[in-house]
Amino acid sequence: MRNLVLALLASILASSMPSPSSTAGGLEAEIDRRAAEVEPAVIAWRRDIHQHPELSNREFRIAKLVADHLEELGIEVRRAVAHTGVVGLLRGGLPGGVVALRADMDALPVTEEVDLPFASKVRTTYLGREVGVMHACGHDAHTAILLGVAEVLTGVREELPGSVLFLFQPAEESAPPGEEGGARLMIEEGALEDPRPDAIFALHVIPQYRAGEIAYRAGGAMASSDNLGIVVRGKQTHAAYPWLGVDPIAVASRIVLALQALPGRQMDARLPSVVSIGTIHGGVRYNIIPDEVELRGTIRTLEPSMQPELHRRIRTTATKIAESAGASAEVDIQINYPVTYNDPELTARMEPTLRRVAGPDRLLRGLPRTSAEDFAFFSQRAPGLYFWLGVRSPNVAEKDAASTHSPLFTVDESALILGVRAMASLAVDFLTMESAADAH
Repeated sequence: MRNLVLALLASILASSMPSPSSTAGGLEAEIDRRAAEVEPAVIAWRRDIHQHPELSNREFRIAKLVADHLEELGIEVRRAVAHTGVVGLLRGGLPGGVVALRADMDALPVTEEVDLPFASKVRTTYLGREVGVMHACGHDAHTAILLGVAEVLTGVREELPGSVLFLFQPAEESAPPGEEGGARLMIEEGALEDPRPDAIFALHVIPQYRAGEIAYRAGGAMASSDNLGIVVRGKQTHAAYPWLGVDPIAVASRIVLALQALPGRQMDARLPSVVSIGTIHGGVRYNIIPDEVELRGTIRTLEPSMQPELHRRIRTTATKIAESAGASAEVDIQINYPVTYNDPELTARMEPTLRRVAGPDRLLRGLPRTSAEDFAFFSQRAPGLYFWLGVRSPNVAEKDAASTHSPLFTVDESALILGVRAMASLAVDFLTMESAADAH
């Protein structure tokens, strides 16, 4: 019902808003022309960044590449925001509002297995281990696309009714242990101040959709993400005499099964949530029942109001099951990312732009995703719209496409120009609508 209400709201709002189909000054055609001109450079940037990936909070080379190019375009630049982030400000030639566009820059500790002439050969140390480094989540494409957008919009700056804030973000994949980083730190360091954006947009490449397709949804688009830790304490004894102790392994097993039942039995099943345990550690020998067992996992929700309620039920379930067996359970929940929430009004206003750019048959209503995004912190400070850009080659079936975070993940580069057109058009159309609203 809630999704139906959001859809109806979006439809009503879209019909009542000024149409952006005639972008001020005939900028539609100019944006498309300039995007076509910059396409070879976008592909070259993407390949260069892909071949030289850097982990979170270590994006020194890419940050210099980005900042240097923005300065060449005459954009005001702040370097070293949140360690390696870059913030650029393009002031339009006409008065108006402010729109922010974001791209993330960091890679993952993944050894690439794709046979490309620009495949990553980079290796580094991560958490004390030597690892390969790869842009296995497409942030190389995001950065290249936004560089292209900066070039396109700079070329029409005199006709821009307002300003564009470019946010090149480090550490979206989380800062290393003991460090701060990402969107939250960029905000703390003033990335969204002076000027403060009226709206913010971002995209993510995704292999579930074909190159040439765009998907979006109003409301919860990406899940919140919280770390879960549970320590179950029993009483150590010989495994041949379990009745002389309290078996924390057996208790932990019951807790795992009970937690996995929470989303479908105690939470509203119409609003997806996930509780998954990823590690279980306990014991040192086959014939000794240990004193304690440690569980580690993740919690995901797609509705902001569900997050505290699911946390409460997890605590109750774990502690009561442990108590019933004479054990104890200590539950620690670390809140990481909120829900990436697409503002329904903004989504309705900008849907015609995405439809025009992608084409009516290639704009899709996407399903929510239970992975998380720290773009969520940005969209808590300004109305946000986060959408998905298809990058699967047309000759590859969806079931055969390697997922993000896979060593086999790849990008159909023909999709990049659509990303440039979409982000540039969202910025121009939003500023144009804001200017028209202010004039009335």
